[in-house]
Parts: sequence; structure tokens; C-alpha cells
Amino acid sequence: MKNYAVVTGASSGIGAATAKLLAANGFHVIAAARRMDRLEELAKSDSNIEIVQLDVTNQKSVQTLATKLVGKPVSILINNAGGAFDAATIEDSDPEIWAKTYEVNVTGAVRMAKAMIPLMKQHGEGHIILLSSTAGRIAYENGGTYVAAKHAVAAIAGTLRLELNGQPIRVTEIAPGMVKTDEFAVTRFGGDKEKAAKVYEGVEKPLTDADIAETIRWAVMLPSHINIDLLVVRPLAQAAQHKVHRIFK
Repeated sequence: MKNYAVVTGASSGIGAATAKLLAANGFHVIAAARRMDRLEELAKSDSNIEIVQLDVTNQKSVQTLATKLVGKPVSILINNAGGAFDAATIEDSDPEIWAKTYEVNVTGAVRMAKAMIPLMKQHGEGHIILLSSTAGRIAYENGGTYVAAKHAVAAIAGTLRLELNGQPIRVTEIAPGMVKTDEFAVTRFGGDKEKAAKVYEGVEKPLTDADIAETIRWAVMLPSHINIDLLVVRPLAQAAQHKVHRIFK
């Protein structure tokens, strides 16, 4: 039986790209997200992809998935569900957006890890991938909600690695820099595509969702005694959060 890889936030972007790539490499992928119409399209790309409706902010939804997977060879969890939902200063921010950002990015990741770890122990091996961000390494203005949440995701990765030491379960944090996907920046700016486009303006080759999917594939397919603690991935044009080479013609 093929090993199972659970991918959250699989309806678009990095999650969808990762689901496709892992399926192409022989894993039975449980592609989980809220938007079933998108998942149905994803499932058409590979018979190794099984789709499940999942809301990581809902404990019942997470538990339903865990129950469905009891007895299955669950070896990989890609904690990808997340996002940024504003670009406000802390002074002007909405506490409700802070709560939403934390619930999706942080508490959702905890719910999934808590639900999948017993299945991994039962299977005898596991690998938890947490998608953080370079925002989880250094703060920047007008991004407090996302920065704080991704710092917390980094803390989860470090804590899990300590708590699971001695168990056959690897823990990897992948921290992407500038990645251009169809939805991330548009969601952050409330649907304003013009503002979203300015994030990538002048950058000839930002990272793509497929690029990050490849780093995930590489990490999970290494021999089981090798653990990549942290992988920071940026496009060549981005030397740091505030140092991006842009070409304006």
C-alpha cells in the first residue's frame, strides 16, 4: 500500500502544486481544503489524489478526517493551510483579523499535527512539514498579523522537534520568501489586484508554487534518518525582506 500524504490548503497555490507533485512521485495524496469545486478539478490530474473537504479552523472537521484515516499508512502531513488577510499597521488593524490569521495559520496547524501524530506513530514513521514564511524570521511593517502568525508557526516546528525526539517522526519548517501565486497577495489586499501586482513589480522571476512544491518533495523523499530542520527559500532577486532587485523598463 502506498504511503499517505495529507496536504491541507490543497485547493490552490502551493498546496495544489504539492499535491500534484507528491502524487506523481507515488504517494497516495489526501488533498484537503474547504473548496470542493477546486479539489474536484485537482483530482482529475492524478488518480493518486483523493479529495476531502476540510476546515482547519473547525475541530470537528479535523477529527472527521483523522477518523477516516485510522489504520491507513499516514506518513506525511503538509501543513500548508494559511494566508494573510490584511496589510494594515498595528495601530489601524482589526483585532478580528488578528484572531482569524492566528486561527488559520497557527491553531489550524496545531489541530492537524495533534490529529496526525498518533496515526504516524501507528504507522511507524512520519514527517510533518510546516509552511511558515520569511515573515516568520523577521518583522516588517504593515504585516503584523501575518508576521506574528508565522513566527508562531516557526515556534510550533521547533517545539514539535523537541517533543518528538526519539520518535520516528521528522519535523521540517519551510520558509518561502517572495512567491507569486494566484491568490495570496490578492487575498491580502482584499481583492485589489492592482495592489497585489505591485508586490512583484519589476521582479523578473519570483518563486512559483511549483518551486516550493519541489522543495517539499525533496525534503520528504530524503532518507528517513535525514531531517531538514529549516529551509529558507527565496528567489535570486530577493536578498532579504527589504532588499529586492527590481528592473523597471
